[in-house]
Amino acid sequence: MPTSEPRRLADFEGRWSLVRSIVHDHAPEARFEGEAFWAPDAGRLIYRESGVLTVPGQPPMQAERSYHWHHDLSVHFDDGRFFHKVPPAGGATEHWCDPDSYAGRYDFSGWPGFEVTWQVSGPRKSYRMRSLYRRL
Repeated sequence: MPTSEPRRLADFEGRWSLVRSIVHDHAPEARFEGEAFWAPDAGRLIYRESGVLTVPGQPPMQAERSYHWHHDLSVHFDDGRFFHKVPPAGGATEHWCDPDSYAGRYDFSGWPGFEVTWQVSGPRKSYRMRSLYRRL
């Protein structure tokens, strides 16, 4: 759902709560709860998330990841490889990681909170991930 006001990189700077559900085909739902933080670094923002991942039947585990966000809202992995581009007004994005396809969607209609969903499909992957961000 595109919003009337496009997002800019500076809109994301700061601390956010993050709740994520991961639903695999034929498996119970996994859940991540923690925080995301966008911090300035050399003309871009470094995104870091950390929290607890709970997978049914396993002990909870600490999980974290980071990305580099640039002014054009392109998102890159830590090693510099391109991941995807965030649509400024919300909407679809994608990532191809042979042989897997990642179909993403950003929804900024609840700003200053937002939602990101990814549908992942491939020969050995099939899951939907939904992340909810709320500014702290």
